[in-house]
Amino acid sequence: MMQEVLISDNLERDLAHAIDVCAPDKLFVLTDKTTREHCWPKIEGFDCVKGAKLITIPSTDEHKNIATLAMVWEMLSEQDGTRRSCLINLGGGMVTDLGGFAAATFKRGISFINIPTTLLAMVDAAVGGKTGINFNGLKNEIGAFCNARFVLLNTLFLDTLDDKNTRSGYAEMLKHGLISNERMWAELLNFDLGEPNWGRLQQMVAQSVRVKEEVVAKDPHEQGLRKTLNLGHTVGHAFESMALHRGQPILHGYAVAFGLVCELYLSTFKTNFPTSKMRQTVQFIRSYYGTFPLSCNDYDDLIELMQHDKKNTSAGINFTLLEDIGKPIINQTATRDEIKEALDFFRETM
Repeated sequence: MMQEVLISDNLERDLAHAIDVCAPDKLFVLTDKTTREHCWPKIEGFDCVKGAKLITIPSTDEHKNIATLAMVWEMLSEQDGTRRSCLINLGGGMVTDLGGFAAATFKRGISFINIPTTLLAMVDAAVGGKTGINFNGLKNEIGAFCNARFVLLNTLFLDTLDDKNTRSGYAEMLKHGLISNERMWAELLNFDLGEPNWGRLQQMVAQSVRVKEEVVAKDPHEQGLRKTLNLGHTVGHAFESMALHRGQPILHGYAVAFGLVCELYLSTFKTNFPTSKMRQTVQFIRSYYGTFPLSCNDYDDLIELMQHDKKNTSAGINFTLLEDIGKPIINQTATRDEIKEALDFFRETM
């Protein structure tokens, strides 16, 4: 089923419309503890959600697991959810990923509506039909492709975000600019992330979402073109998993930003990406994202984590690299030594 993505300037009207189209017998709203406190109060007065059953799960990615998923299934079941029920996922990527998977699997699938409340979820997690949970220490190891019936994007929630969560989402926007075109990339590098202009940011979010939608529409199940969206993610997911193993988790967008540094460096000597554009992008990342503590002793563990990536084939570790801005090349492999060279560059530069 195709999903409708609405850049909403009137959330009450658009949510009422989305619920009408789904025509549920029962309405459920999934929040985590953070969005229960900060985001639910912004919509709980809407007539269209009167009588909805609220399900609240623990916050943060460490709870994006099978125990939390089972808790959502239990609540849906105990409150007499049926195949005609609808689940509204109100939250960041953790809520939209887990809630989407719960909806995709409960009674073999109920309709769901995503209302992403973080910048990251707006430009990444809530669009594109990927749902899932972490499992066995690996990010998004279990999941399914399943579209929300509607995704409602409204910057009403962005003022609830701290700097770090704003920057986390912005890293995915930066990736969209790199795979899209030079104008968008330049605009992203010139934006003041220290003092964001929210009106300007909403327009940039809409552009960013369009980039992802166009790619996903052409390749819904990641057979080819959609792999362009993985730029920065092969190394990024490894950083993210390593941080989780250390018990010092980092936000997804920070991991992607660090992954971009390494993969743009790989692009300079594997696919001739212009060094000047790589350095401009790395400079922007360094000024807003800091660094990731890394020593040579971590390299083998990071490469081991990269080998678990779902996008790999028997040919080796799979990367999306760039020839130039807007010219991604999928299915590139790199040797262990080349990956270590990129990690050296990361440590020296960041």
